[in-house]
Amino acid sequence: MEPDRNVRKTVGFGVRRLALLSILTALCYVGRLMFQFIPNVQPVTAVLIILTLTLGMADGFIVAILSIVLTNFLLGMGPWTIAQIASFGVLILVTGLVMKPFYSPSQKKNSRILFALFAFFGGLLYGFIISLLTVKMMGITSFWAYYAAGIPFDLLHGLGNAGFYLILEPILAPLLAAQQKKV
Repeated sequence: MEPDRNVRKTVGFGVRRLALLSILTALCYVGRLMFQFIPNVQPVTAVLIILTLTLGMADGFIVAILSIVLTNFLLGMGPWTIAQIASFGVLILVTGLVMKPFYSPSQKKNSRILFALFAFFGGLLYGFIISLLTVKMMGITSFWAYYAAGIPFDLLHGLGNAGFYLILEPILAPLLAAQQKKV
C-alpha cells in the first residue's frame, strides 16, 4: 500500500529537514565544546541567531534545546540547563519577532554589522535572563549583586557572539537559505 503523500507534507519533518537540524545541532555541540576553555565565548548563540533569521523560530528552538541538553550531558546537567534553554528561548523569540523582518541573507556589509551588534546585545540579554532565573532557582537574595558579578562574562559572551556572527553569517546564511528551498 502506498503512503498518503498529503499526510507526509503536513508533518513538515522530512529527511532533509531532520538532517539539516541534526547538522546544526552537531555544529553547536562541537562549537560549544571547542571553546569551553574560554569563559562564555562559543558560537552557539551566533548560530542560533543566524538559524532563526534564515529558517525561523521553530528550528531555532529545536536546535537550541538539543544542543544545550546534549552538551550538558558532557559538561554537567543541572537546574541551570532549564535556565539556559529558557534564556536561549527568549533570545530566539526576540530574534524572530523583532529582528527577522529586517533581515535578508544577501545583506550589505553595514547591515551585517548592525546584526553583529544585535548578536553582542543578545549575549547581554542572555546573561540578564539566565541571572534572573538562576537567582530564583537557587534562592539567591540579591539579584543585582549576582548580576553585576556576571557582567564581565556577559561582555565576553557578547563579544564572542559578534565575532562569530561576522565570521559565520556569510557562510551559514546562504547555505541555510539554499537548504530551505529544498526542504
